[in-house]
Amino acid sequence: MASAVMPIACNGCSDAATTNKGMKSCAGLRQKRLVLLLTLLAIPLCVSAQLQQTDPYNNGAATGATGMQPRNEPADTETVSSHADQGKPLQFKSQTTIVQVPVVVTDKAGNHVHGLTKADFKVLENGKAQKIASFEEIIPAAIAPPSAVSTAGIFTNVSPDEHKLRALTVILLDEVNTPFLDQSYARKQLVKYLATHLQPSQPVGLMSLSEKGLTTLSGFDTDPQALMAALKKASGHVSTMENYSSDAKAIAATGAAQDSLSHGIGTSESPELVIQRFMLQLDAVDATYNQARAIETTLRAFLEIAWSLSGRPGRKSLVWVTGSFPFYLDSFTSVPGDNGLRALYERTLQALNDAQISIYPVDARGLLSDETYSGENTGSLLPAGASDSARQSSITSLKTFAAMTGGVAYYNSNDVSGAYDRAVQDSSSYYLLSYYLDHRDNKMGWRKLQVLVVGKDTEVRARAGFLVTNVSANPQLTQKADLDLALHSPFESTGIPIAGRWEGSRTKGQRKEIGFALSVPATGLIDEADKNYVDLEFVARATNKGTVAATVSQQFKGNIVPETLARLKTDGILYRHFLDLAPGDYEVRFMVRDNLTGRIGSLIVPLAVH
Repeated sequence: MASAVMPIACNGCSDAATTNKGMKSCAGLRQKRLVLLLTLLAIPLCVSAQLQQTDPYNNGAATGATGMQPRNEPADTETVSSHADQGKPLQFKSQTTIVQVPVVVTDKAGNHVHGLTKADFKVLENGKAQKIASFEEIIPAAIAPPSAVSTAGIFTNVSPDEHKLRALTVILLDEVNTPFLDQSYARKQLVKYLATHLQPSQPVGLMSLSEKGLTTLSGFDTDPQALMAALKKASGHVSTMENYSSDAKAIAATGAAQDSLSHGIGTSESPELVIQRFMLQLDAVDATYNQARAIETTLRAFLEIAWSLSGRPGRKSLVWVTGSFPFYLDSFTSVPGDNGLRALYERTLQALNDAQISIYPVDARGLLSDETYSGENTGSLLPAGASDSARQSSITSLKTFAAMTGGVAYYNSNDVSGAYDRAVQDSSSYYLLSYYLDHRDNKMGWRKLQVLVVGKDTEVRARAGFLVTNVSANPQLTQKADLDLALHSPFESTGIPIAGRWEGSRTKGQRKEIGFALSVPATGLIDEADKNYVDLEFVARATNKGTVAATVSQQFKGNIVPETLARLKTDGILYRHFLDLAPGDYEVRFMVRDNLTGRIGSLIVPLAVH
């Protein structure tokens, strides 16, 4: 739980204290109402030091006094390439990296196996045995978590017992990558599962994904009737991709069939066929563009879900009810071709692993049939079987993505209720193993994981591995993109616990300066192995009906002096500032990002200014 917000005191600080590059004293800052201070100032000596604090929103440098020592770093010029890099060297930004691996162990009948010890397991990375640093058998509580509660003027993004392990399952209804009629079929199957299979002790959350983004249909609940009532909120939507022919969608999905359209015009071809090929080429270009948007929307949704659950400990199951995978994932090293989409994909995969989320794709199309001679494919300009090949490629992609996260893909079945049940049961009991990543192996690429149970007749399931890339090793590469997504997400991020409060206001003409204070626990945010180094970004943004009214932000980076460290561990880190606003109703988003790890915490708070 975040520490209580405490007022800043600076009784021991000299008003005349300044640095040699314009850092103002505590008194000077108070005079200008720019209370951009951390609890680092709340120490008897109030040691001041020079720090470079960049503001990514205003593209300017800010200065301030802190209890941190200056640190100069070279400019980061790393970029993200457009293809999977295997074997290229990279530089890890953190001193240590812990790899956590949730492992589900069952007997041949599918029953969970309990009572195994650390000695029963072997973990291999790229075939090399790893030393297991920690081991635990986990049986989470089968109850829905309480919502975050704001009390005594404090608002927070954490629940009262956020450290308690729970078996959580999220069901996501995908309207972006699923045909409209298949969406209806999937909802009927989900109602069937909720009515006949859901146990009172199994908390399930419901979400839907449209081209406008994620929508919460129901928070975590164990009541089947309440969940079925919430399901009625999802009426389904016709996605943009449904406007294209099967040929255009096949080309957009795989790109392979495009070659058959790029040949020259044959002398025996009729003008009608020539026109059809030309129109298909135009249609395919448009479909490929919108397919890229579908990829972006889908990956952003997974990333937002991962951030929202990152502060809840333990393994979670995400049942993804979809009609297709938005791009061809034929191997563990496949990535989207676009640079930006590739960075987003790598960031999303890392966030899912960090949050211990296993994905269970469920093909909403049910039992597949041979479409070669279907009416939809009559008159196809692509080679025979191209459309069916695209469908099979989608299934391959779903299976690959599930294996990468430790889940299981379900497809080619008209009864998918068993898939829901499997996902729920998998998080009800598992083992959590961890080991330290060897930073001497600095080659980029896919790291294959194998978890073995020695001498036992069991079935073991864990994620197939993980990607080590510039994006995963250096959180600074996605800093601005993370900030933008967190500030627009419909969910609060829980990777960093935050407690906040309003601190009064001051009238300034027709406007008001609304003061606030944010408190975050220092645990896990300070790299003590690197001379107590910290790199935090604070952001507050107020919007009125979607229009940005005010934004303040500050990045604090440097080494904390030893005499300050103990106080921060006890009191937490405090950030204070104000928002300059006209009268009106606002939605205020507070966000904190740890730039050393990429962890994010955020709050969404209503504010009325009179």
